Amino acid sequence: MKSSIRRTGILFFILFSAQLYAQKQVAITIDDIPNTKRFQIDRFQSLLLKKLDSLQLPIAIFINEHKIYETDSVSKNFRLLEDWVKRNNITLGNHSFSHLRYSDVGFATFANDIDKGEAISKELAKKYNKPLKHFRFPFNDLGKDSLQHKEIEQYLTQKEYRITPYTVESEDWAFSAVYEHYLSKNDLANAKSIGEKYVKKTIEFFEFFETLATQQYKRSIRQIYLCHDNALNAEYLPKIVKLLKAKGYTFVSLDEALQDSIYQQQDNYYKEWGVSWLYRWMKSQKEATAIMRKEPGNNEIERLYKEITKE
Repeated sequence: MKSSIRRTGILFFILFSAQLYAQKQVAITIDDIPNTKRFQIDRFQSLLLKKLDSLQLPIAIFINEHKIYETDSVSKNFRLLEDWVKRNNITLGNHSFSHLRYSDVGFATFANDIDKGEAISKELAKKYNKPLKHFRFPFNDLGKDSLQHKEIEQYLTQKEYRITPYTVESEDWAFSAVYEHYLSKNDLANAKSIGEKYVKKTIEFFEFFETLATQQYKRSIRQIYLCHDNALNAEYLPKIVKLLKAKGYTFVSLDEALQDSIYQQQDNYYKEWGVSWLYRWMKSQKEATAIMRKEPGNNEIERLYKEITKE
């Protein structure tokens, strides 16, 4: 009898653990669409978009329309943006026109950049019967103080935009700069090493923020991952997806992720530097700062990034 009860208890524990494991969900969001400079280097094809087609995951993209004019192939660049927009699995977001830092330029200039950044996107959204209701701040800079923060929040609400948070990111922009530096020198060995480190570090960040979320909310939350349209992700994002699947993650749309009740919380962070919303929701910024110091380190990449950008 006792043996039977023990087996039943073990079975319940296994089933309960498996249920919790299967509840891990994440939405992938990609900023700085479209990368027209990379598009030109890659002979007018988006390698990242091709990889995403093969993965068939829900993706949210955040558009900087000024990128259409970054090279002299404007008509091709426009078609590239339309190629992104028309995919059924892609949700649209405004990332401002020219990727300004809000705390530097102030309300009037930034509000104008929001308006300018939706001109083409709205037309494409209408053409493909999609909403354009998400907005993500460049640099995740929501303002240098609470007044700036509230002013732009009210403006976005009037325009029926929802500020898009994120919970996980791994400085892919810094990894990508170093990665592309080695590619430009045909140093494929070092480029591959950087790519592999990016994958490893990203998984470490997922584990860190998954643990933090579980400690804060006593459950697994719907995570939102922030990355960028770059050569690094064209090569290594599929590997990250594969590893996350192996860890029990399922992939949901941004709208599905935002249905998690955690995203209804008050943002209490009123500084210019972008941080995970898991920190922004904390009432004590002293506590948040202490936890930030425990994040997986990216010192090597940050050092290489600084060296390369000085050249």
